Amino acid sequence: MSFGDQNNPYGAPQGGQPYGQPPANQGYGYPQAPPVSPYGDGSPAMTTMPGTVSTARVLLWVIAGLQVIGVVLFAFAVFTIDQLKDDPAFDDLSGYSTGVLWGLLVLALGWLVWAAVLATKFKSGGSGSRVTILVFGILTAVFAIYPFTVFGIIHLILGVLIAVFAGNANGKAWFNRPRY
Repeated sequence: MSFGDQNNPYGAPQGGQPYGQPPANQGYGYPQAPPVSPYGDGSPAMTTMPGTVSTARVLLWVIAGLQVIGVVLFAFAVFTIDQLKDDPAFDDLSGYSTGVLWGLLVLALGWLVWAAVLATKFKSGGSGSRVTILVFGILTAVFAIYPFTVFGIIHLILGVLIAVFAGNANGKAWFNRPRY
């Protein structure tokens, strides 16, 4: 039996299927539902840390490393300030009292500990850890604006990137995932 022109829309189906039968890969009734997520929101189960979140953790460790350098420099300044008062290369540093240098040393050490603790909280932390990481990144960026040295620019960039990477949708999904 010939139907004539193959471009005729009323002619025989081109796939070799007779009239009235569905294609072989399609069943009857409603289409199959997608798999159910354990999160209840239809999203797939998150088992590995997204790349941007992992990058934020690495950047926190970089800040911790820079803080180690800062702590060493402030400790050197505290212990040698009396000998450096006459050296013109250290005029800016010799203008600070020993108490201010001790305060900066304690502040740099506290920032180091805070960055290291937050970096370790990425695997087990919840939304509270995410908020704290956002606050840390924003404060790091704000405090880096004033001195605007090489370390200040580095801290500014790192702080902004940490806040962006922890605050995006991947960060929200990672820190809000259920823990069984």
